[in-house]
Amino acid sequence: MMTDTETRSKAPQPKPWIEAIHAYVPGKSSGKDGRPLIKLSANENPLGTSEAALAAKAQAPALYPDPDSKALRAKLGELHGIDPARIVMGTGSDELLNLAAQGYAGPGDEVIYVRYGFSVYDIAARRCGATPVVAPDADYGTDVDALIALVTDRTRVVFIANPNNPTGSYLPKGEIARLHAALPADVLLVLDQAYGEYVAPEDEDGAMALAAAHDNVLVTRTFSKIFGLAGERIGWGTGAPGIIQTLNRIRGPFNVSSTGQAMALAALEDTAFVEHSRVHNRDERARFVEKIEALGNHGLRALPSQANFVLILFEGPLSAETAFDGLAERGYIVRWLPGQGLPQALRITIGKRADLDVIADVLRDMAQAAK
Repeated sequence: MMTDTETRSKAPQPKPWIEAIHAYVPGKSSGKDGRPLIKLSANENPLGTSEAALAAKAQAPALYPDPDSKALRAKLGELHGIDPARIVMGTGSDELLNLAAQGYAGPGDEVIYVRYGFSVYDIAARRCGATPVVAPDADYGTDVDALIALVTDRTRVVFIANPNNPTGSYLPKGEIARLHAALPADVLLVLDQAYGEYVAPEDEDGAMALAAAHDNVLVTRTFSKIFGLAGERIGWGTGAPGIIQTLNRIRGPFNVSSTGQAMALAALEDTAFVEHSRVHNRDERARFVEKIEALGNHGLRALPSQANFVLILFEGPLSAETAFDGLAERGYIVRWLPGQGLPQALRITIGKRADLDVIADVLRDMAQAAK
């Protein structure tokens, strides 16, 4: 008879739900030959970083950071009218998305997100042993009725990115409220607003008010996009005291660096840079989309976007892969998404005007040649 020791594996084995994870693939910055390219694949701010934030970086101490990010939470609370006790900081909003699933779901539970949603949602669900459930889309956007139809007594978390990444689609306030009203009280609704600052104030989706009024809503945001601090990894979330306490129990104890806290504080003070970035994005996105729409007879379609990128569908002779390679040859790296079920699409960050004009011209020439 074999002993217990003999039947055990000779090496540590990961849990089966961990083996099922497909690691996150970030936007690339170089071509297939390793040549550096102009990077429009990661939705970074093309205007860079606030000068005030860069100045603050030079003054930050190299000591352990404040583990509670008290000054930063106080400033966020002041700007958004939130009690700082209802704010939690994360190593980017990615950490908070993972912690939300870890804190409220596990083996035997279900986590719902929409098809063509942010790829971290699938990772977050599988990481804690929960089962990911994918809701059908509505022309690449979020279908509230499809989400509601999938809710069962095993549902524990629902993830919604608004604006959505990678499609740029946006749910208005009424649809967000309708989704929340349909969820059981014990289901956590996570509203991921990584691109929220790009939305015009009059079009805001009401997520902050829902988080303030209910015990089952978490709103997450990041300093990686409009604030130009992607390299510092700073995110934050707000929700009911119970949610914040749960996330604080399991987050990293020094998860936002001293440099990150100092830069984020300065970035929040530099409202002129933020507004300039928002207006630049709005205007250049409109110009770029107009150029792409002029190629509709060649099978190119730009999906409506409220974010700092546009998803272009290639529905004619020119394929997304060929366009991706052609843009790389001209010095630009964008995001081709076959791994997210979008082999027919490119996600292109709204960059500087001259770069977007070149990209539009290259796509026009390639589309015409492909006919």
